[in-house]
Amino acid sequence: MELEPYVSALHHDLAVAAEAGGPDARALAERLTAPLDSAVRLALLDALSAAAAEITRDLAPGSVDLRLRGREPSFVVTPPPAQPPLDDVAATGGAEPAPRLSESDEGPMTRINLRLPQELKDRVEDAARAAGMSVNAWLVRSATTALDEGSGARRTERRAPTGGDRFTGWVQ
Repeated sequence: MELEPYVSALHHDLAVAAEAGGPDARALAERLTAPLDSAVRLALLDALSAAAAEITRDLAPGSVDLRLRGREPSFVVTPPPAQPPLDDVAATGGAEPAPRLSESDEGPMTRINLRLPQELKDRVEDAARAAGMSVNAWLVRSATTALDEGSGARRTERRAPTGGDRFTGWVQ
């Protein structure tokens, strides 16, 4: 991203404003343009850096970084990992897609404190990192999956019916 057009526009605006003040104001404006160049560039870099940080917060687990090469900034965007479409589930070894949150889950959020043993916390962080998600998003997905499976809405019965007769031994 080139900052020169923005710095030049500010210099031009300062010169136009100084014209209204007469020759003394015009001379003062000319003397101020050189020191203002660095200050304007620094202020623009601060604004761009703050914008990149704000976008990164909203884009997590993706990110936007601001890099300076010479005197010009550039953005490096790392998008969040894409989830496979529903049609690609068979190609990924039959892994189920992440459950979709119901409409009621998109309302106001609630904060809870969760205490985990350190070993379990480490395993949760590793699983979230492997899934390319934040720990919070991974926990929400896991809780949703567990509750959906527990309600029987998504789970099919896989166990054999239990009866009073039990057989053990070999069959030929």
